[in-house]
Amino acid sequence: MDPRTDPVLVLRGPVTRDGVAGLCDVVRGRVISGGVVVCDVRGLGPPGLAHVELLARLELAARRGGGRIRLRGPDPALRALLGLVGLGIQVEGEVEEGEPAGGVEEAVEAGDAAS
Repeated sequence: MDPRTDPVLVLRGPVTRDGVAGLCDVVRGRVISGGVVVCDVRGLGPPGLAHVELLARLELAARRGGGRIRLRGPDPALRALLGLVGLGIQVEGEVEEGEPAGGVEEAVEAGDAAS
């Protein structure tokens, strides 16, 4: 999908345990098979493990619906926490794993099987 048309969910803190279930329902409702729900996390406040749990649950809800989430505006400390626990959620503006960076063309070398 196009980043301009992906559904956006703006997250504001603090998020309670009861609120997490409701947000998971929202993500499930907005994800289209193979699609992305952009989660704007700029309003979450100081990052903590509760935010990591929230994002892990939202990612799980999206994957169960055949999609995924992408973060918009994460604090560097939140990104560090996500990396620390091994939660590889895509961040808006970053190249997806396995994808070439924008403007990069793959070339075929002489002698390659494809040439």
